[in-house]
Amino acid sequence: MSADCLFCKIAVGDIPANIVYQDDLVVAFHDIEPQAPQHVLIIPRRHIATLLDLTRDEQLLIGHIHLVAAQIARQRGIADEGFRLVNNCNRAGGQVVWHLHFHLLGGRRMNWPPG
Repeated sequence: MSADCLFCKIAVGDIPANIVYQDDLVVAFHDIEPQAPQHVLIIPRRHIATLLDLTRDEQLLIGHIHLVAAQIARQRGIADEGFRLVNNCNRAGGQVVWHLHFHLLGGRRMNWPPG
């Protein structure tokens, strides 16, 4: 855990969040500034700053995050219609919290290319 990381504090329960899923590896919760009718953030419990900080040791974790995203999409009724799973990496990529996280977005048409 990183002592000054917002998402680490959410993962351990020090900061409240509207949690939709959690297990030993990840926590998923509603984004406080949703960009779609369904907008859930999925984070690893362990602090990893960016996608670039991943190592081979996290391969199973990343696979697990994708399986959790699919499960949440089904539970929230957006799987059949379609959804987007996004990771923003570093400033120019749109990352604003320095803890690896994935945005699960759905409930509306996702345009391409993204903005």
